[in-house]
Amino acid sequence: MLLTNLILPGRGTQKIFDVDVSDSNSKIISIKPTTTQPQTPPSRVVPTLCHPHIHLDKPFLLTAHNEGEELPNYHDLAPEDGSFAEALAKTGAAKSRYTAADLLHRGSQLIAQSIQAGVTSMRAFVEVDRVAKFLCVEAGVELKRKFREQCYVQLCVFAQDPVIDDEKYGTENRKLVEEALRRFRDRIDVLGSTPYVEGDDEKQRRNIEWAVRLAMEHGLHLDFHLDYNLKPNTKPMIWHVVEVLKRSDWTRQAKGKTVVIGHCSRLSLFSTDEMEKLAKEIHDAQLPISFVGLPTSDLFMMGRPADGDWGGSRPRGTIQVLELIRRFKLSACIGINNVGNAFTPWGSLDPLRLASLGVGLYQAGTPQDAELLFECVSALAQDAIGLQDIVVRSLEEGATALFMVVTNEKTIRINGNDTGIAARKRLSVADMVWDPPELGQRRVIGKVKVGSQARE
Repeated sequence: MLLTNLILPGRGTQKIFDVDVSDSNSKIISIKPTTTQPQTPPSRVVPTLCHPHIHLDKPFLLTAHNEGEELPNYHDLAPEDGSFAEALAKTGAAKSRYTAADLLHRGSQLIAQSIQAGVTSMRAFVEVDRVAKFLCVEAGVELKRKFREQCYVQLCVFAQDPVIDDEKYGTENRKLVEEALRRFRDRIDVLGSTPYVEGDDEKQRRNIEWAVRLAMEHGLHLDFHLDYNLKPNTKPMIWHVVEVLKRSDWTRQAKGKTVVIGHCSRLSLFSTDEMEKLAKEIHDAQLPISFVGLPTSDLFMMGRPADGDWGGSRPRGTIQVLELIRRFKLSACIGINNVGNAFTPWGSLDPLRLASLGVGLYQAGTPQDAELLFECVSALAQDAIGLQDIVVRSLEEGATALFMVVTNEKTIRINGNDTGIAARKRLSVADMVWDPPELGQRRVIGKVKVGSQARE
């Protein structure tokens, strides 16, 4: 498979190369400067993309009408007031309708459309509780196997519901999560939990302590949905997470396992002093903590005025990911989270569109900003979830190929007709972030190589 007329990463936009890739094992046979005069615009090679945080069991609920099919309908579960409580209730109702065929149907759509966009790795949350039991995990295991050569699906057994508060079936949910980790231990990579669904601060702290202990027992990465609020008078639980990780000696005892903090919109209310203190504690203890901003969900859920208030304060609380990286030297990235359900009824599965949103959201308009935003949905996202050895970072002869080619059109076509007008070219990373290419212009070359930090 000879790929010609390519602009390669790190080699400028003026030099054009040909890359020969073996069909049999996806090894890069050769990389050579192009010697013939190209007849078409050069294509751009970039790293593949990553979903560091996406829910595999509840995408497309708002569009899964399925008339005439033997699959459940969810058309009555569209948002009405758009609140977080409503989203919990409506997705909880959806869970009671799940079937194996339905989960495989919607999950396959999510992964296949993600691969179209250039995604070759993802952290996929699959819920376990008294309603769904192990149905979502079983579907996740099958989907992980089905797409194993095209996308590494890192499965996270996820406790969306309380595991401490017995007024909300905490003990029953907790036992089911623990059983899931035993039953599927060779195929599960991560334990996820949601402390803020517990009844009070003390139960939130116990949730965190339980999750840290259980992840260490099973040798898993850890992922918290945490501090999802904009309430200045609440005590952020991030401090307790840091304290428990240090007390547990996570860095040494759980070597190589990462801890991800998702949402954490409360962090956007921190003063500079508070952020400096938090960053210092994380750095001093060498904790492998990463923050994942989930802006499409956060913008929809956060910043609602009081009932009856026309305007008022509308802080759009989502963590300032680029500031965390540059100013505080913390590990951070951005992710899709949900698509097509009551938590996030808008948006797409395309990480490049998310990076493009970041230009306006973070007021990040320079080419250097665009390159960092691209990293936030590729290399930095892979680092955050512990998949450094899954995706190839550089193109070298003899290495296994895994990269995305973005094709540039020569002329603009309208309704299938060539207008003769020269099409704009996307030659740099900034070009792609500022105005993401259509999915039909993207092609992933190579196969996913599962490395030492991942479970088959």
